[in-house]
Amino acid sequence: MRSLAPDSPDVTGFDATVQRIDGRAVVLDETYFYPESGGQPADRGFLDGVPVTHVREMDGGVIHELEATPAFDEGDTVEGAIDPDFRTYCRRAHTASHALFGAGRRLFADLGYGGFGITEEKVRVDLATPTDVDDAALVELERLVNRVVWDSRTVTWEQVPREAALGRDDVAFNAATEEGVTDADEVRLVEIEGWDVAACGGTHVGNTREIGPVSVLDRSNPGEGLTRVTFAVGPAAVDRRASEAAATRAAARTLDAPVTSVDEAAERLRTERDELAETVADLQNRVASARLSELADDTVSRDGREWLVGTVPYADANDLAEHAQRAVDDRADLVALLDEAGEYLAVASAEAVDAGEVVEAVTDEFGGGGGGSPDVAQAGGLDAAPEAVVDFLRD
Repeated sequence: MRSLAPDSPDVTGFDATVQRIDGRAVVLDETYFYPESGGQPADRGFLDGVPVTHVREMDGGVIHELEATPAFDEGDTVEGAIDPDFRTYCRRAHTASHALFGAGRRLFADLGYGGFGITEEKVRVDLATPTDVDDAALVELERLVNRVVWDSRTVTWEQVPREAALGRDDVAFNAATEEGVTDADEVRLVEIEGWDVAACGGTHVGNTREIGPVSVLDRSNPGEGLTRVTFAVGPAAVDRRASEAAATRAAARTLDAPVTSVDEAAERLRTERDELAETVADLQNRVASARLSELADDTVSRDGREWLVGTVPYADANDLAEHAQRAVDDRADLVALLDEAGEYLAVASAEAVDAGEVVEAVTDEFGGGGGGSPDVAQAGGLDAAPEAVVDFLRD
């Protein structure tokens, strides 16, 4: 006996006869509990006051798993009580997923269905399409779904002969979640009037206005060729919109711009930041060049080779390596540079001296680690003041 929930989703209380008990697993002669299926979670509730922890379908029947071994016996009549709030939420969320897929059909090329799932916090729909689902597309998805809600479109479901359903181009067969849906003699079709029709075994609202507000949350890539769109329904959607509105208004105040122009103000700020970053980088390079010129006037001779050793301000590990490579040969046979904190060391060498051996000598003396080639080598994590490392290399 399959669940009666999909065709009677308003029923949340019923009486039934116990057919079989196996420990805490109970099978009834009929049930309005929805078993977990197709991405929709199982209903919650009670059987004769005992909490139902899970509901699943097996061998064409519905198994109710209870929190404790029941006091009732096979043949007894029991009362089923389904959590009405969770049932309502799942109905709204499931129908919203169909509305979103219908919106996707109007926005994306060659749209396919890759999966669906409901949690208490959000709903996901996996879309298979070569079209890029960018930020603008997410905004339009949300707009279209909420317009469908506002339009108060009727939602209906019916059993249709398999061949007739397969012959309709407008039907979405969600094979990823509706296992065996095309193998049955009849297919259950759920239709949002004038918007979407899909093969589906879940519970749904009778009118899109019952869905309430929908807020698209994000997108991600769960697998090749798929885009996962997540959204919130009802109070969670309202809370999301409120937080987004608060953040937007705060940003508008910070940017001293109208709310509707926050994006333009942010873009101007980013442009200014990038320009300033370029100016700062140029100034830092000039300071580094000046510092290298100073150091070039005070090289030391080691084994007949000129070594240029010192610290360079405003430099990280990569900067030090670049400065050392540019200075070697032109200013000295070996260039060894540290940042002002003494955290990083970069060594560049002409053919006569092995830069890697120099780095190894420094790390043996001051700790840290590093390595590289005979031409360029680096170290980090040195446990010494930069002046001590400079003195070590100059001696």
